Amino acid sequence: MKLIALLFLCSRLLPTLPQKYNSQEIDCNDEDIFKVVDTALKTYNERNQSGNQFVLYRVTEVIKTENPDIFYAVKYEIKEGDCPVKSGKTWQDCDYKDAEEAATGECTATVKKSEKTKFSVATQTCQITPADGPVVTPGYECLGCEQPISTASPNVERVLRYAIEHFNNNTDSSHLFSLKEVKRAQSQVVSGWKYEVTYTIAQTNCSKEKFLFLTPDCMSLLNGDTGECTDNAYIDLQDRIASFSQQCDLYPGDDFVLPPPMVCIGCPREIPVDSPDLEEPLKHSITKLNAENNGNFYFKIDTVHRATSQIVAGRRFSIAFTAKETTCSKESNKELTASCETNKLGEVLQCIADVVVVPWMNTVDTTVNCGSRGKILRLARPPGFSPFRLVARKTTKEGTTKHLKLCEYKGRRLEAGAEPAPENESPNQRAVSPRLIQ
Repeated sequence: MKLIALLFLCSRLLPTLPQKYNSQEIDCNDEDIFKVVDTALKTYNERNQSGNQFVLYRVTEVIKTENPDIFYAVKYEIKEGDCPVKSGKTWQDCDYKDAEEAATGECTATVKKSEKTKFSVATQTCQITPADGPVVTPGYECLGCEQPISTASPNVERVLRYAIEHFNNNTDSSHLFSLKEVKRAQSQVVSGWKYEVTYTIAQTNCSKEKFLFLTPDCMSLLNGDTGECTDNAYIDLQDRIASFSQQCDLYPGDDFVLPPPMVCIGCPREIPVDSPDLEEPLKHSITKLNAENNGNFYFKIDTVHRATSQIVAGRRFSIAFTAKETTCSKESNKELTASCETNKLGEVLQCIADVVVVPWMNTVDTTVNCGSRGKILRLARPPGFSPFRLVARKTTKEGTTKHLKLCEYKGRRLEAGAEPAPENESPNQRAVSPRLIQ
């Protein structure tokens, strides 16, 4: 049923706010906030293959980041509506189901705003709480018949673990899949126990080439492939899964939007291995290496593999490099020079250097750890080195705003005596231009 009014009720939240955000109250008149949540909720409903659509209940938190792209991190609450997901309607055309029959949920989404005011969902996670539903009596007239059971049953969880592993090991997908949502489960007492479970799965970022099984690092891709499976498992009297069958329908995903890069002022960041900033740290590193190495010949840096820079009480460089022995002996040369050539038959060292440069104190502290043919050569920090120089300064993030109010969504049916919406106003126009009650 069409909604003729969208009302946002704003009420003050009193959270304890971290210092890293610039805090403001949510402006419920801000069309962008509604468009962000509208895009996220439509995306969630479109990804569901069965059941009813969910309808917005309220927006509880908004964090806006500009660095330089604009991203919104939002939290919002939803309730199950009365429109099926394949009905051709949007969530704004639906009413809430009766409270005792409606599932509820909370979603966290990251949405990017492009230059042309286009919104794209980068990440989204929704936690859905099923409705209580009708009361199921503990007794059944048919003791050997199939009975609905809780999806949180330990035996159901056991079947699901087996099912996900079976799917990943017996399909030709390039990536592993993880469990998304358990829809229903039922059991039957036979000579043992028979279980039937229906659930959805989602493609993760873990490729089978690099991961043999799911790990905590495997995260589901928002717009990756999804699927719905119905499995039958038989657990015998010895508590073994004696037989198992699986039927899955897969749905191809779309290209997904990458989430915003993590911004951490004071954290190490990658720098090019040929950066001019590395000239001084590399010079100190090889000088330190040659001073502490007991060999008869100087070493020179052959290849720089990786380097990071970090703002501390000064500037800290971490450099991974390969050093090769030269033909210049320490007995005949006071120091390493550019004319020293690499000895092709000489020793090769794999090294990691840690260099802290404090320009205003005119000090440089250098530590170099090297390994050669499996033997580790540890070069100690110079006397007087203080680890407190490595403590990062606390810095407030710039370009990030956290909003402190929540906006509650209200939709009502057309009632007798109510003023109808203008005929030339479309539902979408009404959706993005809500009226407010202070």
